[in-house]
Amino acid sequence: MTVYGATTSGANPSSDEGRRVDVLVIGAGQAGLSAAYHLRRRGFAPHRADTDGGFVVLDADPAPGGAWAHRSPSLRMATVHGFHDLPDFELPEPDPNAPAREVVPGYFAAYEARHALPVVRPVKVLAVRSASARPDARLLVETDSGTWSTRALINATGTWTRPFLPHYPGRFGGRQLHYAAYRGPEEFTGRRVLVVGGGASAIQVLSEVAAVGETVWVTRTPPVYHDGPFSPEYGRAVVAKVEERVRQGLPVRSVVSVTGLGPSVAYRRAEELGALHRRPMFDRLTERGVAWGEEELAVDAIVWATGFRPEVGHLAPLGLRSPGGGIALTGTRATADPRVHLVGFGPSASTVGANRAGRAAVNGIVTLLGAPSPAEAAAPAATG
Repeated sequence: MTVYGATTSGANPSSDEGRRVDVLVIGAGQAGLSAAYHLRRRGFAPHRADTDGGFVVLDADPAPGGAWAHRSPSLRMATVHGFHDLPDFELPEPDPNAPAREVVPGYFAAYEARHALPVVRPVKVLAVRSASARPDARLLVETDSGTWSTRALINATGTWTRPFLPHYPGRFGGRQLHYAAYRGPEEFTGRRVLVVGGGASAIQVLSEVAAVGETVWVTRTPPVYHDGPFSPEYGRAVVAKVEERVRQGLPVRSVVSVTGLGPSVAYRRAEELGALHRRPMFDRLTERGVAWGEEELAVDAIVWATGFRPEVGHLAPLGLRSPGGGIALTGTRATADPRVHLVGFGPSASTVGANRAGRAAVNGIVTLLGAPSPAEAAAPAATG
């Protein structure tokens, strides 16, 4: 197990079960790192193996980077669909042609070191449950390397590990993959590829595969286009649509799903290649491809750029889901349990939203627990 930041000194988490902290963050992507930064800023000390209290970040990956470390090597910084710096440390100007899966994880690693964030990895969280029925009881975080006990929880697990594949009748005999498994256009050279989905991921695939093969684009509903700039006002209007669903406890829609397609580098490239002639969703899969009624289209492969769902199954023992099927939030706080905050979820599932949500969650936790005393907060200062 690798331990980063302030927990490196003599820590041996795998042999110390029942470790007690004040705040535990699950996930070290953009939202988790933002929350960790704001916990330090508000006086919470990084957890150390020989003491109780403070905060810790548990990350399932073996190295920094979050979902970015798993993106396609073909995704370059020039074609990233927006990226915002983490608080108090700007991303150095990258080479536009550099792979995003190298640039962003490197930036996250530098961020963890700069702010001495106590990230413990790889640790997979299996379940979170309450120690008792009392509303102020501690939360028990069960992992593949022991149990942690915490007074408050920030869940920042994102969506990458839960790719969504819609069901359609029939069976296709060729290659199928979700965007999460897409690794570039090379394997599709000279092939006819069906790309399913109306978001930025589908546009990226079209812009790359159409340069080496033939593409067919299908979407369930007509794509939403946004011709103007992505201004702060437009961003707030988009986020408000997602926030309303979350407040009502409905299954969340991603921010990207309601943002609309704009004039990105990938979009312009796909347009130049003639790949943006959208067809409606097919009725069924066939052995050779897909069909609309009596019309059948043979394809060699299908790329499902159909989005992701929140990774929150480990929270099931807490009973947070509302009758609407989703987890209702008040701001970032789970409406059903004030000990739990969700960031990088619903309206904060974007890089800029994740930053703001990290701060909001920590503000809520300070309201719940109180600010740490100077003695509790005593810890090595963040570097840099």
